[in-house]
Amino acid sequence: MQNPSAPTIVLASSSPYRRGLLDRFLDQFETVEPDIDESNGAGLSPAELVSHLARKKAEVVATNARQVLVIGADQLAVLNDRVLGKPGDHQKAVEQLLAASGQVVTFLTAVCILDPLGRTRYEHVDKTTVRFRDFDRRLAEAYLKLDEPYDCAGSFKIEGAGFVLFESVKTDDPTALIGLPMIWVSDRLLELGYISPQKI
Repeated sequence: MQNPSAPTIVLASSSPYRRGLLDRFLDQFETVEPDIDESNGAGLSPAELVSHLARKKAEVVATNARQVLVIGADQLAVLNDRVLGKPGDHQKAVEQLLAASGQVVTFLTAVCILDPLGRTRYEHVDKTTVRFRDFDRRLAEAYLKLDEPYDCAGSFKIEGAGFVLFESVKTDDPTALIGLPMIWVSDRLLELGYISPQKI
């Protein structure tokens, strides 16, 4: 599906979820884990921070791979102006889910594409709004046993059984909640000639 004359595509992420999304329509690409400081020392707003992190990931990987197209991405879950990180363990995941019960959580998914041919940077932030149903600890515990989403912001997997926790999801791109807004990404790659529509 890719244009053989175009440089290699590199995903600046170690996320298996983002890799899985690109696997859906790219035959070949590489993944490189970006080593960056993700702390918010500058006190950026969630929207500013998520864009900053996606750009920083792409730029760090691009410094060591100058003749490739680099895709950097980041996602933040925001509840009442508070960023929910990846829980990391069961107890924190339970706490995150119970805090989200009956609430609205906004997921900001940022992408930064660095194109070496045009020496151009393309950036985009997708906003997905998830309204959680009212639930108690029993449902939270039962769900966590199913998906074990301890590496996911917000403590759920939409591609798993996370829908049992939701009342509604409002988005322009359902793949954004998984980690990459693929409608926007595929549009850029088609526009730049990195994939051929004749071979999709």
